[in-house]
Amino acid sequence: MEAFFRHLYETTGYNFSIFYDRRDELNFVHGLGVSLELMAISLVGSLAIGIIGAWLGGMSSQLVRGSVRVYVQALRNTPPLIQLYFFFFALGSVLSVIGPNGRPMPLLSNFTWACIGLSAVAGAFNIEIFRAGIESVPRNIRDAATALGLGRTKAFFLVILPLAFRLCLPALNNNLVNLLKSTTMAYAIGVPEVLYVSAQIWSDEFNATEMMLVVLVVYAGITTALIGVMQYVERRLKVPGYGA
Repeated sequence: MEAFFRHLYETTGYNFSIFYDRRDELNFVHGLGVSLELMAISLVGSLAIGIIGAWLGGMSSQLVRGSVRVYVQALRNTPPLIQLYFFFFALGSVLSVIGPNGRPMPLLSNFTWACIGLSAVAGAFNIEIFRAGIESVPRNIRDAATALGLGRTKAFFLVILPLAFRLCLPALNNNLVNLLKSTTMAYAIGVPEVLYVSAQIWSDEFNATEMMLVVLVVYAGITTALIGVMQYVERRLKVPGYGA
């Protein structure tokens, strides 16, 4: 393969250096690994925020419900990139420690802030998605859980949430795919993910067209794989009597 892409470059000028240059290959693979790790952590984090937020949003305390609503509205109605900058630059500057040289050092890395920011943004949308799913659960099922002696927490996690999760899978699928695509914004705070390292490669090799083509194919493959998995899960967990 190396010989093919080197010959392709020499004969046509199409420079896919990551397939024949060892340094570019290692940098790209490392960036891809960072992207996949960022995606996995953000997906799990956003789902956790969505579930916990939906549970808190159903509590009797007006203060708790109001706090959840403020959180959802604040993150849904502001640009994701601005939010990422807020987490990294504003909160990051506050959460710092004094280093050995006497200068402030960030307590959390840019990768960690990217995970927090992306999870928080997608989590706000997931809260609303889970809330809609919970409201779709028939009232008689909730009453049956109460009649069995289940408390609010047990009824939520053992009865209501499993059914609501199945009902909201289509909307959840869309939000998680958007989250995967949004991980490229970590480039803006210097996280060495796949787009970041690709930009470094094309600045050295002058092959922006080729690298952007590779990045497009990579993200198309990742999102297609996630869509396939989510559609499989959706078919397996489909509730009889709901949907087409």
